[in-house]
Amino acid sequence: MNAQNQQSTADAATTVVISYPSDLSTWGRDIVEGRPFRAYLKKTLGTVEVGQVTEEFTGVGCCGDTLDVPLAIESVEGGDRVDESTEIEYTVRDTCEVEGGWRVQSAGGPTE
Repeated sequence: MNAQNQQSTADAATTVVISYPSDLSTWGRDIVEGRPFRAYLKKTLGTVEVGQVTEEFTGVGCCGDTLDVPLAIESVEGGDRVDESTEIEYTVRDTCEVEGGWRVQSAGGPTE
């Protein structure tokens, strides 16, 4: 292993705990907690610190509304850089009036 690879491994976070708002719809939770979205975060978050908030686009489904979800970094173990080896865990924080869901298909709107 060369010096650059040793440094990048040393800087990598082992675990990052990310929170999303409690009023995120079931559909939104399924997207955020899914394997593809976790892989996306591992490639895009970069350097993180506790308290950092990032708005992430979760998609529109087949007929839904676009949804940007505020994700907050709650804790970081190991280094400060997220990479493909970093374990991502989730927790739920207080509501922040985020909306989203399959409004076109559901009379219940954002929470169903």
